[in-house]
Order: sequence, then structure tokens, then C-alpha cells
Amino acid sequence: MQQRPALGRGGVASFVFSLCAFLYITNLNDQIIASIVAGAFCLLICYIASERPNSESARALTALGDRLLAVEDGDLVSPPPAIVRQNMPKLAAAVDTLFAEVRASIENAQALGMYDPVTSLPNRLHFRSEADKLLGGAAAGSSCAMLFVDLDRFKMVNDSLGHARGDQLLIMVANRLRVVVTAEVAEGPGKRPLLARLAGDEFTLFFPEITSVSDVERVARRIALAISEPFELYGHSVDIGASIGVAISPDHGSSIESLMRAADIAMYRAKALGGGQHCLFNDELAADHQRKIDIEKALTEAVQRGEFVLAYQPQLSLVTGELVGTEALLRWNHPRDGLCLPGSFIPVAESTGLISEIGDWVIGEISATLGNWHRDGFDRRVAFNVSPRQLDRVDFFSRLRHALADNGVPLSMVELEFTETAAMRASEAVVVEIAALRADGVRISIDDFGTGYSNLSRLRTLPLDRVKLDPSLIADIEQSERARVIVQAVIQLIKGVDCEIVAEAVETSAQADILRAMGCHTIQGFVFAEPMFEDEYLGWTRDAGSSRIVA
Repeated sequence: MQQRPALGRGGVASFVFSLCAFLYITNLNDQIIASIVAGAFCLLICYIASERPNSESARALTALGDRLLAVEDGDLVSPPPAIVRQNMPKLAAAVDTLFAEVRASIENAQALGMYDPVTSLPNRLHFRSEADKLLGGAAAGSSCAMLFVDLDRFKMVNDSLGHARGDQLLIMVANRLRVVVTAEVAEGPGKRPLLARLAGDEFTLFFPEITSVSDVERVARRIALAISEPFELYGHSVDIGASIGVAISPDHGSSIESLMRAADIAMYRAKALGGGQHCLFNDELAADHQRKIDIEKALTEAVQRGEFVLAYQPQLSLVTGELVGTEALLRWNHPRDGLCLPGSFIPVAESTGLISEIGDWVIGEISATLGNWHRDGFDRRVAFNVSPRQLDRVDFFSRLRHALADNGVPLSMVELEFTETAAMRASEAVVVEIAALRADGVRISIDDFGTGYSNLSRLRTLPLDRVKLDPSLIADIEQSERARVIVQAVIQLIKGVDCEIVAEAVETSAQADILRAMGCHTIQGFVFAEPMFEDEYLGWTRDAGSSRIVA
């Protein structure tokens, strides 16, 4: 619209100039020259008239481009330049709207990045930032407290009711924790505690001011009680609990990171004690945690350094007196601590996943040993433990079969031992693989029976040959009538599923006699043979022949 008046004024000026030229110039040549000059002038006038507004637009666009490039420096606030508003008001308005929407999106993204989308509590990042500020602002000589809350049995809710229901449960847990925090604020003059959800089913509370450790433990007990109350979830009554770790500053750490680590360690101790309770961090936990770290570090190199060895402990029939089997037991020849029994390092290997690498070594070592024995005509069956972690590997059974086949080991020389819990929780696919091995000659045993959870119906349908009583069951059978009643009941139960019974850790002849009378006819223990390394074991079997009998 601005361009048309400018062109009109340019046309009038060209007309006037041309008229004057032709009125005063009479010579033809001069007329020609004047016509050319007048035409050129007309072109110049029209060009200026038409290009002037375009030049303004170009300058406005250049200014707008400079403004947009300022976004690289984080400028999302400054308005479009005035020249843009004058020459392109609609474009300037659109840029204002765009910047406003971008600022709103960034603010929303920052909010989402600082809060948990399920519970609307601060997330780990926000918690760390705010807790650092609170700890840094604490008065000299004051104490702070960190509480780690981990839900017990939450995974069962997710598995049975689904993740959507699990999220609803997390919201309800967060609300109960808010109630506890609000009550604490109402009861005391201190600063408001900081409540957050770290991840999964883990929550944390930070108290920037505490009057005493006993007050913090009271809060921990209140939280445990609040979470232990049943939750009504879409027609289901859900019972969970909470394991709570407590750490105090500056006794257990002077930074948020060290306090979180201490509270986390204490929480795992509370969970190991059965859950539904709290545990205060202390020097014993710190030493135990450091020991686990040292073991984990040493275990990562133990296989490569060849520090593991196998010991073999015979199993004896109380009916015939014959050697009816052998168990291969893992030993760690620690470079500093000497020969270590499995109980001192297997739990750490299980928790860190190193058990898979150790299990691979055991399979390789046993396969090579049994292959040599078979070629020498010594076809003695050997049992060894399989870790639940190994069962989680989809290629475990194929790797086991290949290792045995590569060493020429008949499957009849192999016995696999699974813990009671692992056997009960085994998937149908794993049970099928176990049954296939059993059909091919491998014997299958449940180890440490009586310490885990058994589904009697599942026990009856599992492909089993033997059940080994846990040593804790028979430890007191000489002195305790109650212990004898329990062992007798377990033996009858095992007989009911048509399995052979094996008693481990039999240390005295009196224990062996009681077990024989109860119907347990196979024993393993110091009463007749300790675990031995291969050369000693082979010599022992040659000397023992087939008549080694417990007195």
C-alpha cells in the first residue's frame, strides 16, 4: 500500500520534466538527447520511488535476523527491533508470540526436569541441589539427618497388578510421607524437611535441623508404621512395608553424597533384617561395607589370576556304607587372607553379578576334571551348585552342555544343585531345560532345603532326584526334641515327593544314627570325610574302597 503513492509521485515528476524539455528544446538532435535524458530520469525516479520501501523492509529483515541470532546467547526476552514493528507489525507480533511460547516451553521443561512426574515430588537432581543448599546453610555445630526409604515387596505389586497400579501405589505412598512430614513441621520449630522420590520405589527425606538422634529414629518408626498400613488399590488390599536407612551429619558424613551413601548402606541392612524397620548407620556397617568393596575388587581379578580351586567332599550311604556321590565345593585362595570359604564371598559375588563369571569357571573346571576322570575309568558322579544368576542367562544350559560334551563327560557323572528359592521361582522354560537334562542322565537336587520358601505343589511337579537338608535343621537334633520333630516332618515330606534325602554338615556319629533312624540314608560331613583337593580326594577314594562306614 505504501508503494503506490510513491510511484504516483514519481510519475508526475517525470511528466513535468519531460514537458519542459520538449517546450524549450526545438533542435531535433537536442530533442533526441532530451528524450533520452528524460527517459533515464523517469526510470531513476520510478526506481527510487519503488525501491525506497523495499530498502526499509530489507533493513527491517536484517534487524530481525540480528535479533534472532541473539537467541544463541540466551536472549529470549528482548522484543523485536522498532524498525520491524514499523514496517512489519504482523511479523513483529508473531515473533513476540513465538518467543513467549518458547519461554513457556523451556520453563515447563525445567519444571519436568526437577520434579517426578508420578508423585510430583522433587526428583533426584532437584533434591541434591536443594539439600546441598540446606546443608551448606546449616549453623555451625548443628546436625542434619538423611533418611532413605525403600519399599518392601513393591515389585510384587508391579508384577501382579501392572505398572499403572504400581504408579498409583507410589502416589499413595508419597501422600503418606507428606503427612508424616507435615506432622513433623507442626510438632517442631525446625526447618521443613525436604521430601523427594529418587527413583523406582526409593524415597528420601532430608532434615536440615534435628535436636537429637532419637527424634530422627522416632520419625523413621513413624514412616515404617505409616507404610505398613494396607493400601486400598482398585479393590485390592495391598500390604507392603518400608526399609529405612538413617544417617546423621556430621557423624556419618559432611556432604550430601556421603550422607546418601551412608543412609543407603543402612537401608540395605534394614532390608536384610527382614524389612519393615529402620537401621541407623554405624561404624560396624561402614566396616562391613568397606569389606564388601574390597572383596568385590579382589573378585574381579580372582578368576584371571587363577585364585579359585575346587574341593571335593564325599557323600556316604548309611545303608550300604558305599560312596554314593561327591560335591564340588568352591574355595578362594585369597592372596592375603588365605583359603576362604564360599560364605565369605559368594553373597558379594551374587549381588554384584560376578557370580556368572565364577560360575563359568566352575563349569569349565569341573568339565575338564570329570573328562580326565572318565578317561581314567573313574566315573564318580559330582554335584555342584548353580547360581540363580546363571539361570537368568538364556544360554546357560547350552553352554553347560557344550562344556561337558567338549570334554567328553557323560551326563550321568553330573549332578546340578539349585537353591530352594531358585527352584521354586524357576520359569517354565528353565524347568523344561532342567527336565531335559534329567532325561539325558543328569541328577537334579535342591540344596539347603528348609531355609527358603517352598510351594508344595510346585515341589511335587519339579524334575527332582534329591533334596539336601540345610545344616541348620540338623545342628541341634542331638539335644533338642523340637529339632528332631521338625527334621522328621521334613524327611517325611521329601519322601512324599519320592526324592532321596541327603543331610549335609553331619559332624557326629550320634547325628548320623538319629538321621538313619529317621529314614535319611545319605549323609555328607566331617563325621567321615572333610572336603579335599583333587589329588587327596582321589587317594582317599582309593584307600576307602567301598567299605567306608560311619560307626
